[in-house]
Amino acid sequence: MRSLAVIMLTIMLAGCGLLPELKDETAGWSAQKLYAEAKAAMADGSYEQAVKYFEQLESRYPYGRYAQQAQLEVAYAYYKQNEAVSALAAADRFIKLHPNHPNVDYAYYLKGLVNFNDDIGIIGVVSMQDPTERDPKAARDAFQAFKELSTKFPNSKYAPDAILRMKYLVNTLAQHEVHVAHYYMRRGAYIAAVNRAQFALQTYPDTPALEEALFIVVKGYDQMGINDLRDDAERIMRKNFPNSEYYKRGLDREVPWWKLW
Repeated sequence: MRSLAVIMLTIMLAGCGLLPELKDETAGWSAQKLYAEAKAAMADGSYEQAVKYFEQLESRYPYGRYAQQAQLEVAYAYYKQNEAVSALAAADRFIKLHPNHPNVDYAYYLKGLVNFNDDIGIIGVVSMQDPTERDPKAARDAFQAFKELSTKFPNSKYAPDAILRMKYLVNTLAQHEVHVAHYYMRRGAYIAAVNRAQFALQTYPDTPALEEALFIVVKGYDQMGINDLRDDAERIMRKNFPNSEYYKRGLDREVPWWKLW
């Protein structure tokens, strides 16, 4: 039996030598060839294949313009695959390694896009969920990336779009704070509600949500019986929003307008 086992093992080892070796199709490709094939894969929507080519390029030819561009392109490929974590990591790596690269502005823009689309999210779109009710972390990160881009590279071709997205995001973030303040008001946590509304007023000036934030401050102070602060907040609200729907229907009634909410 032992002899038979030895014979079988010998046959198996010999058989292994008869199998054809798996060859790397990219063996011998130049950096230019790898880059061109990766770009072709991107154009075809084969982002996973593109990532492999880009990573092989950087591994084999770590120095030079193709390797640098591959680091940036791979971030975009991950973004197109909806792999947000990998896309952000690749973009951050590029910014750290090449802070003075001519295309580093795009790395900041890509970071903003990844987080911006993560904030919108397919689940939110399908469910029609109010974006102000979701975790604002992605929105804050997107805003920060777009802000860095527009500040560091004001002449970047990506800056105008980044600024437009920032305006959307700041309104969303302000409304999120008001949404949270509403949550506290409904549960009788008036101090927390007022604090959250005041944070929105201080952090996100000139946004549509400020009218409602001021109203929450007025109502919150009224509920707590702090009349002097309530009156101060009401004066500010009347000055800035003289036609506010929150109180114009109750101006001629005995019940104070802030109690009609």
